[in-house]
Amino acid sequence: MRSYSSVLCLWFLLGVASGTKGAAEEPFFSGPQPAEKLPQFAARYVIGEQAGQSFDLVQMAAGKPLIIIFVHERTRPSIALTRFVTQYATRQENKGLTAGVVFLTSDETETAEWLNRIRNSPALPQGVPLGISPDGVEGPGAYGLNREASITVLVGNQNQVTANFAIVQPSVTADAPAIAAAIAQVMGRDEKPDLDSLGISQERAPAEMSDAEMSGFRKLLQPVIAKQASLDKVKEAAKAVEDRAAQDKAFRNHLGTVARRIIDAGKLENYGTPAAQDFLRKWSQEFGSEMQSPPRP
Repeated sequence: MRSYSSVLCLWFLLGVASGTKGAAEEPFFSGPQPAEKLPQFAARYVIGEQAGQSFDLVQMAAGKPLIIIFVHERTRPSIALTRFVTQYATRQENKGLTAGVVFLTSDETETAEWLNRIRNSPALPQGVPLGISPDGVEGPGAYGLNREASITVLVGNQNQVTANFAIVQPSVTADAPAIAAAIAQVMGRDEKPDLDSLGISQERAPAEMSDAEMSGFRKLLQPVIAKQASLDKVKEAAKAVEDRAAQDKAFRNHLGTVARRIIDAGKLENYGTPAAQDFLRKWSQEFGSEMQSPPRP
């Protein structure tokens, strides 16, 4: 009898990677919700003269408007969304808004080295405090952040949350305007920033996949990780995946994200044959690298 365990695992992972939570559409939470308190917490600078020093964004805001971006996962979409949101936020600084970015990581040394390596890259958010949480991948304990999120964005005022964005699969074109609108609202302005005002062009926005394309993605990847597939069948299916990846940037990005998530979750042995696992490792390295070649705005 054919085993479907790896296929079911893949479909579950793809649901997480694509931002869906299943047919029941269960609510997805990360961090304090609107009207809840924003506790003070420490982060650590890792760039420039302040490297090693602690800072507290809630304390810095002193009860005034605030946006905190927790980056759980370093991917091109998550960094691109962070960059565009912070660009908008920095334009509000002289009006009393405090903004900052905190990276959550299990390896502070590696993340600090990465941040310093790309410190002058246009990919990295500029003009706001950037730091690492000393509390690891879970982040500040009082915040109840969800590790399944790629980014958690909290907008607040008077030490309370006014808007919470728990994002599994970041989309610059969908998420940046919504977050910017929440920032505008907390600043007392009734406006809905569009892509143009945020400096985002449709042509240069990070490639994203539609629901129909996600379905096609699953159909192509499923034969690769079939447990009973022969070596020839795995190679044939993998070639079809790579041919599509060579032609489609959104497909390529998503392939890298999924492969890396499988490996990071320690579940690689659940997916197909050793040959299939070799392909997943390859795609994780080729397409899922954590911003080693930063995207340009």
